[in-house]
Amino acid sequence: MTAATPAAPLDLRPFRVEVPQADLDDLRERLARTRFAAPAPDDSWDYGTPVSYLRGMVERWTTFDWRAVEHRLNAYPGFVTEVDGQPVHLLHVRSAHEDATPLLLAHTYPGSVLDFLDMIDPLVDPVRHGGRPEDAFHLVIPSMPGTGFSTPLVGAGWTMARVARTYDTLMRGLGYDSYGIHGSDGGAMVGRELAVLDPAGFRGAHVLQLFSFPSGAPGEMDGFGEKEYAALAHARWFQSVGGYNAMNAARPQTVGAGLADSPVATLAYHELFESFGNGTSLVTADQVLAQASLYWFTNTYAAAARYHFAEQRSGAEPVVSTGRLGVAVFRDDFQTIRSLAERDNARIEHWSEVPRGGHYAALEVPGDVVADLRVFFG
Repeated sequence: MTAATPAAPLDLRPFRVEVPQADLDDLRERLARTRFAAPAPDDSWDYGTPVSYLRGMVERWTTFDWRAVEHRLNAYPGFVTEVDGQPVHLLHVRSAHEDATPLLLAHTYPGSVLDFLDMIDPLVDPVRHGGRPEDAFHLVIPSMPGTGFSTPLVGAGWTMARVARTYDTLMRGLGYDSYGIHGSDGGAMVGRELAVLDPAGFRGAHVLQLFSFPSGAPGEMDGFGEKEYAALAHARWFQSVGGYNAMNAARPQTVGAGLADSPVATLAYHELFESFGNGTSLVTADQVLAQASLYWFTNTYAAAARYHFAEQRSGAEPVVSTGRLGVAVFRDDFQTIRSLAERDNARIEHWSEVPRGGHYAALEVPGDVVADLRVFFG
């Protein structure tokens, strides 16, 4: 366990989401002038985001009620602060139960604080949502540096490990000397980095994925059965369709140029929320549009893409985490292979397999995520 560095109280400034009307008007004008690409054969997801899908979503976007999204966000206390010179936006929602468990919710890529809107009330007020007083959480929900309203991204070299250190400073600056974290996707990677750091008072990381893969060591796969080989097949499929990983890691500013200038490019890049069209995603069209809108209005896709660039060039050596971990594997998500996860993480104390939901489970089946958080931190 790493000793915690005492943190000075943060300078919190109240923050409300209020996109200028001119920006909404500009978005609608750009959507009205969309020039679509020629469709690929059969206009299928095999080639990437289909033109037919985009046409329908663009039409829906022209009447999408962004102000309703703002209203939901502004229903919770929002703030901006600085951590080591980096602007950080966050929602900070305290429970009426003073002894509630402090919990940081770390969002996905290309997600945002919007990932967790359906989980906030059940977590802070469990009695009204089928839980017990001891299930209550104090919530801190930051926008990852460089995304959403945590802008601009200051300097280079932002990796998930650096975000983890920033979040530890954030929690301690908010007065929490003991806390846990939950995350999926990038948020899960940040959670594991906190488990590696294992700062004093760390209550554990609850993650939806541990990205552990075969190393080639002799005998490593000897005990694999149908379940493990299916998980490897899913990982190979994801690699075959996840071309954004390579683009972001190699030329993030080239990608970012198009995403900054075209809302439809931003929407197409959100195909991750549709699970690349494999038919398993439970994310709704309006949830996708809300996320795409937030990235568009904040113009933060290029900064988000640079995380892949920094990770690939970090030079970090693999390490075994020793902090407390809990894993919830959702049916249509990346299937973490337990034996490989236990090779890389020495203290997995909770493992569950959930029969519905995918990579964006907080959006798809928020009640199931809440229930598993109550078990892990209970």
